Parts: sequence; C-alpha cells; structure tokens
Amino acid sequence: MHIPDGILPVQVSAGGYAIASLVTWYSLRQINRKSDPTAEIPKASLLTAAFFVGSSIYIPIPPTSIHLILNGLMGVVLGYFAFPAILIGLFFQALIIGHGGLTTLGVNATMMGVPALLAYHIFQLRHSLGRSLPGTWGTGLFAFLGGALGLGLAALVFFVLVITTIPSGFDATTEQTAIVGLSIAHIPLMVIEGAFTATLVLFLQRVKPELLEGVGKS
Repeated sequence: MHIPDGILPVQVSAGGYAIASLVTWYSLRQINRKSDPTAEIPKASLLTAAFFVGSSIYIPIPPTSIHLILNGLMGVVLGYFAFPAILIGLFFQALIIGHGGLTTLGVNATMMGVPALLAYHIFQLRHSLGRSLPGTWGTGLFAFLGGALGLGLAALVFFVLVITTIPSGFDATTEQTAIVGLSIAHIPLMVIEGAFTATLVLFLQRVKPELLEGVGKS
C-alpha cells in the first residue's frame, strides 16, 4: 500500500509533506504535555521496528498478495507517538527496502499515520462506550475496531489518491482494475490486523497493563 515515487503529481506530494509536518508538530506537542515524554520512547522504538519488519511479511490473497501494515495497532498502543513512529518507519522502508518513496514520504505518512491517530481515539472509547460490556470485552472490542479501521481508512485513502491521479501515460482501465483489486484485498487484512491488535492488547492488559495505561494520559 506504499505509494512509490513518480506516481503522484508534484502538488499532491508537496501537500502530503505539508500535512505530515503539521500532524507531526501536533503529535509532538501532545507528547510533550506528558509528565515524562521520554518514558514511552522504548515502546515506540520497539513498535517502529515491528512496523518496519511487518511490511516484509506478505499474505497471499488471490489474485494478489498484500503485506501487513500495523498502523492501527501502532495507534492503539502508542497514541500520539504513532505518527512520528510511522514517519520514521516509512523513511527507513523507502531508504533500505524500497517500499514507498522519498518524494511520497509525506503522503504515505499522512495516509497511514492519521488513521493511526483515529485508531487511538477509537480505542479510548472503551473508557465510555465499553463500560457496559462484561469483563475485558470492551477493551478487546475497541482494540479490534482500532486495528481494523486504522488499516481500512488507510486503504480507502490509498484508493482515492491513486485512482484519481493515474498518470496520463498509463492504461487507465488496467490500472483502475488493479487498484480496485488491491484495495478489496485489504478487507480480509482488516480482520487479521484487528484480531491481532485485540489479542496483543488483551495480552498486555493481563501481563503488563502499564503499557496501556499510559496511552491517552497527558
């Protein structure tokens, strides 16, 4: 789902950098409001590494194959750390393994990072809407929704961006068919990443709950 160099018009790439800069500034501002802004850096570093490696794990969904994104998981567990973590992960993915591109780094960061922040806010709804659910069902349900919808929103942004900016030299019909097929293939991945996020969050809640308690408290 990474958009490579040379696909998007210059103005779209520039707009992506502008939005990514603004969201990075806002995320860092929220992080600096915490009593100890550096306390969660080890956790953010660990998940940034998982985000980097996740893009190398391909899942065959005929007629194509897709790879893990994990942006929803990043948002649920890291909160506002998720956006700079995704930005750093995307930078190294573009530089080392050729996923995405440097000119499209801002667009890719916005496409995956903003849904990650939305996933974080969805997960926080467990404190209000999830209270009426028994046991850990509220935590599990909103972790699942955060993980699944984080990815789903990113796939939707990818679909809209790419299908509306197909270069004039490309076969539009063939490209549209490929883009639609690739976007639909992410629906089962939403379920996979949602289930993985819920499983991880419930595990952390049982063995290391402080890793979740810090999220959302500034």
